[in-house]
Amino acid sequence: MPKNTHKIAIAGAATLGAAALAFSVVPADAQTTTTDAVSSARVAYSSAPVQNVKADVTDQLAAKSVKIDAIEAKKKAAAAAAAKKKAAAAAAAKSTAAKSAAAKKKAAAAAAARKAAAAHKAATAHKAAAAHKAKEAASRSAKRAALKQVTVKRYANNLDGWIKHSLAIMKSKGIPGSYSGLHRNIIRESSGNPKAINNWDINAINGIPSKGLLQVIPPTFAAYHVAGTSWNIYDPIANITAAANYAADKYGTIDNVDSAY
Repeated sequence: MPKNTHKIAIAGAATLGAAALAFSVVPADAQTTTTDAVSSARVAYSSAPVQNVKADVTDQLAAKSVKIDAIEAKKKAAAAAAAKKKAAAAAAAKSTAAKSAAAKKKAAAAAAARKAAAAHKAATAHKAAAAHKAKEAASRSAKRAALKQVTVKRYANNLDGWIKHSLAIMKSKGIPGSYSGLHRNIIRESSGNPKAINNWDINAINGIPSKGLLQVIPPTFAAYHVAGTSWNIYDPIANITAAANYAADKYGTIDNVDSAY
């Protein structure tokens, strides 16, 4: 039982005790006065204990309200802290993801750069190898040309050598003719003398005498001169090839010529 309730009970008991004492001291011969005295007696209540009870209950309610407010505030603070922690974690995760993405992008760029560098290096190496190979091929070609030039066939400085040398040039230029055809016409025209000259025929009368092994006049020599040979009409090789070139144009080949041409 609460403290204030005890106070009310004691006060009530004291009043009832006073009333009982008044009843017991009435004379025995008294009649109705006892009844009147009892009925007119009033129980006195004190308002102070009730007020104290109300104040105590109010204080308790106020204390509980404060406690509830404190709990709610604590819950709100805890919720705010949790939300803040969650937001911080989300921000950290986002930052980590961003860093990871940036790292991946950087790694991809680095890989692409390495790949491009490797491709460029490979292309450069391939180009260098190709250039080196081409250079070696050119060098070998030059060596072969030099060797060929060094090993050019030598011909005797006589009628046999002149005819053979002329035939080699004619073959390279596509001019027809045979050794026998050349030899036969040379013997008839000049007897094999590269310095021979005709000073009595119509050509000589016209101022353009026939000259050389195959007795070629200067205008014909100039018109049918074969590139790579001398421009000297008395040169045996130049004279033979020019005459054979003229005969091929006019008669099909020097082999078809059996007289003055």
